[in-house]
Amino acid sequence: MQYRPSAAELLAALAELLEDTLLPALDPALRHQARVGANIARIVQRELELGDDGAQQERDLLAAVPDGDDAALRQALVEVARADLRIAKPGYDAWEDA
Repeated sequence: MQYRPSAAELLAALAELLEDTLLPALDPALRHQARVGANIARIVQRELELGDDGAQQERDLLAAVPDGDDAALRQALVEVARADLRIAKPGYDAWEDA
């Protein structure tokens, strides 16, 4: 049975509380710390939402690389890095491959 709110929903509420309610009321010296706390909550939220699928996708990508195929290995590692960035820093996963 899944209880509501979920852990991801609780983290989203925590991040919103820090950003929208507490941040404006805090002393300027503490605002950065509130932003960091909100960012940590959002990263963990995304990890909960995307992490299991991403971990399995990473294993599948790396297992499918033929021995000695550097181009395939590079492409798999690029996809692994993109998946990590989708969790840690959304939007940064959309770089152009050179």
